[in-house]
Amino acid sequence: QAQLVESGGDWVQAGGSLRLSCTTSGRTDSSATMGWFRQGPGKEREFVAAIGGGTYYASFAKGRFTISRDNAKNTMYLQMNSLKPEDTAVYYCAAHRAILVFPTTGHYDYWGQGTQVTVSS
Repeated sequence: QAQLVESGGDWVQAGGSLRLSCTTSGRTDSSATMGWFRQGPGKEREFVAAIGGGTYYASFAKGRFTISRDNAKNTMYLQMNSLKPEDTAVYYCAAHRAILVFPTTGHYDYWGQGTQVTVSS
């Protein structure tokens, strides 16, 4: 069993930057797929980015967000630049036991509790 804890969510003005962190504990595979998802107010959860077997980004994240991981620290990051009000959401990290063939889907084994990101105009 693995536990995931997100941090780094905050309030920021449009155009600003934030770095989210996801620290894992318990049984995790450093090569397994991990991902970020988000759920905005009144919206369904959507894929943001994933890493493990490559890196993958949603179209809205390309060029603005960067996913990375530090296996020595058991931590995954999401650097978010040029933030927009529509990026306002609860951001969740997720981890799978192995490499996911389709990392953009929500079929991950473990999920964090989420961290709030609010972008004001």
